[in-house]
Amino acid sequence: MTAKVPVLTIDGPGGAGKGTISSLVAERLGWHLLDSGALYRLTAQAAVKHGVSLDDEAALASIAASLDVAFPVADGLPCTLLEGEDVGRAIRTEQAGERASKVAALPQVRSALLQRQRDFCQAPGLVADGRDMGTVVFPDAPLKIFLTASAEERARRRHLQLQEAGVDASLSSLLKEIQARDARDTQRSVAPLKPAEDAITLDTTRLSIPEVVDRLTELLALRGMSNGI
Repeated sequence: MTAKVPVLTIDGPGGAGKGTISSLVAERLGWHLLDSGALYRLTAQAAVKHGVSLDDEAALASIAASLDVAFPVADGLPCTLLEGEDVGRAIRTEQAGERASKVAALPQVRSALLQRQRDFCQAPGLVADGRDMGTVVFPDAPLKIFLTASAEERARRRHLQLQEAGVDASLSSLLKEIQARDARDTQRSVAPLKPAEDAITLDTTRLSIPEVVDRLTELLALRGMSNGI
């Protein structure tokens, strides 16, 4: 399907800005959005809800294969529904991110979610945000971006987000968590976090969100993928 529907993949480590950037680019283009990380967070959330151990790979794969999820928009804002319950806030905690990273390292879970992710590829186009979008899920995507930033900058951004949400957090602890997650994601045996061979790496450490969005839409235009937007 990717041969007919344009796909922009945006991979990279947590905190590099993938989610925000992907949403803004998809909105600007009027394309569909795939937040693949949410699927792993939702799988982990469903496991916790139903008392399934995060070490039980077969049971987790079964949950992933039958995951009851929806991403409706209410009052102009996206919602994340798991079995009819809005869990958008619950799956965005640091603990939920840790659980998702562990679940994502399991081959059977990744296999169960692979086709579900590919089903998001629909006209007029797709922006796919994740960690293996360009290497595994959409290897034939015409434009692949690997978005990154220093671990220190990503920890600073997360610390600021938590402060704005009224959550007390230690910057040094956040940095250690990010470094541990990077190590786990890059060293896992299945679909490790790395740029696709034909990906363009973009370091956002010293770039603003509008600058990154503009850069990506320029790249899309150069490849004839954005209809002049």
